[in-house]
Amino acid sequence: MSPKGFKASVRLFCIAAIVACPVSAVRAADYYAGKKVDFVIGSDAGGGYDVYARTIGKHLGRFLPGNPLVVPRNMPGAGSGTAAASVFRLAAKDGTVIGALFPGVVVGPLFDDRPQNLFDPNKFQYLGTADSGVRVCITGPMSKVKTFEDAQSQKTVIGASAAGGSTRDYAAFHKNAAGAQFEIVSGYKGTVDILLAIERGEVDGLCGLDWASLKSQRPNWLRDKTVNILVQDGVATDPELDALGVPPIWKYIASESDKAPVELIVSQQVFGRPYVAPPGVPAEQVKMLRDAFEAVMKDEAFLADAKLGRLDILPLSGEKVQEVVAKLYAAPKDVVQRAKQLITP
Repeated sequence: MSPKGFKASVRLFCIAAIVACPVSAVRAADYYAGKKVDFVIGSDAGGGYDVYARTIGKHLGRFLPGNPLVVPRNMPGAGSGTAAASVFRLAAKDGTVIGALFPGVVVGPLFDDRPQNLFDPNKFQYLGTADSGVRVCITGPMSKVKTFEDAQSQKTVIGASAAGGSTRDYAAFHKNAAGAQFEIVSGYKGTVDILLAIERGEVDGLCGLDWASLKSQRPNWLRDKTVNILVQDGVATDPELDALGVPPIWKYIASESDKAPVELIVSQQVFGRPYVAPPGVPAEQVKMLRDAFEAVMKDEAFLADAKLGRLDILPLSGEKVQEVVAKLYAAPKDVVQRAKQLITP
């Protein structure tokens, strides 16, 4: 080949490479440019889930290609079931709608005998979780019930949300599996309202409250040592709560046969703050979202905001959460059936 012909071939090769190779990369690099990401939060404003989601949303756009605006939007109701159904059934399948759900709504259909047509937790595409901590049962400063042993021996009025919310389900299983003399008052919108009810003396306390939420929403109770932390719920215990002398729930489970069902119930805490995309979002966009969530969890500016807000950050990847959800739905039927009984008031 002549030098002139060789140069022409090289020129053609370079043009072909420029045209063919970078197209998908360019599209990925600017996919979210000029777009808005709707961040649906399945709780009322001001609660722990809302605070976590808004703090994440503040930083998420920086790590998505094209730096979109992330707009938080509260959609409370049915223990975040309303938000779950909306994200699952109505949301765009292009990666521009994501949801912040309660873990209880992810495992809820597992324990519900009614046909589930609104959403299938196994078909959500999990982006990650910001926290995988423990939950607690507490009573407030005005309550005479100071320990779990007190709760086992005298009536304790516990505030709770609707069925499917952790505050009701956890109160029920403490009553049914651990002998707590709980009178469960359901119907509160969320933990914000229940905490206010405790301060007004309407109820003694609540269960199913994330330890991280207690620290962020009522730091003065901990500082002044006026809150009574009756028990900690988790597959494993929390070092901070251990240091405070808070006993684990396993101390109070009367029947050996109830331990596996209780473990199934509290396993949802492995994904304490789950974030999801609808089914049908292409794998490329799911990866963008998962990578962005993972980057936020390591970001210094985000971690500084989380520290300021007293938010515990113990993240797990979307892939790991997906695996845990699949494992929960593969649990033996007898264990699932007993767990259903335990969370029924």
